[in-house]
Amino acid sequence: MALRPYWKGYLKLSLVTCPVNMTPATSESEKVRFHTLNRDTGNRVVSRYIDSVTGKPVTDENEVKGYARGENDYVILTDDELDNVALDTVKTIDIEKFAPADSIEWVYLEKPHYLMPDDAVGNEAFAVIRDAMKADKVVGISKLVIGRREKAVVLEPRDDGIVLWSLRFGDEVRPEENYFEDIVDEADPDLIPLVQHLIKQKTKRWSPDMVSDPIQESLLKLIAEKKKALKPKKPTKGKKAEEPKSNVVNIMDALRKSVSDELKNRKAG
Repeated sequence: MALRPYWKGYLKLSLVTCPVNMTPATSESEKVRFHTLNRDTGNRVVSRYIDSVTGKPVTDENEVKGYARGENDYVILTDDELDNVALDTVKTIDIEKFAPADSIEWVYLEKPHYLMPDDAVGNEAFAVIRDAMKADKVVGISKLVIGRREKAVVLEPRDDGIVLWSLRFGDEVRPEENYFEDIVDEADPDLIPLVQHLIKQKTKRWSPDMVSDPIQESLLKLIAEKKKALKPKKPTKGKKAEEPKSNVVNIMDALRKSVSDELKNRKAG
């Protein structure tokens, strides 16, 4: 069942305009979530905004946004003032630039959303924009206000719809050379064929099952079995603790063993 649209507005390319709606492509609603409780009473704990000087609670109607211009000195903005800021990008995705589909590095992609026509009348205009981008193998670059912040976005045609990715700005991405500069430039050429063989044995077609969440499953199991007392085992007396084994291994031996074990497992299966 389709979810209620997260955003509604217009998709525009020059003189071509169509009404669209947008929904987040990902969800965390299925994740296990916890409430904070008072251990003594079992009641839920609620949070409230407290005046940092008087210590008294602040009512909803007295909560406003403040931009700090100095120590304990703020420019106050009300919700109405923020809502009245005139930005075309609040309701319109105006595609002004295009880029080759494979030219945007993954590190700039932030969050995906599904973009689709909002009514039957806009279907044709939407399809024309989508198919033209597909034919030229390009993505559209635009801006959009999300959560009162103007974000750069990229529009990627996907099947019958368009995936809209919010983008990180350039100053939000750390340059990779600052972190990779001390890594060895080239690996031992004798080791590469062994790793390639190992990769080939482990390569399968992509499936969402490859990224299942074992912690989520463990949490659900823990919650179901919470009434069972878990007592820590006492260490057996008279036995000396084993010294930890060294983690230093010969990479060639480890690779050979990995390939050998993988072949044995495949034959056994």
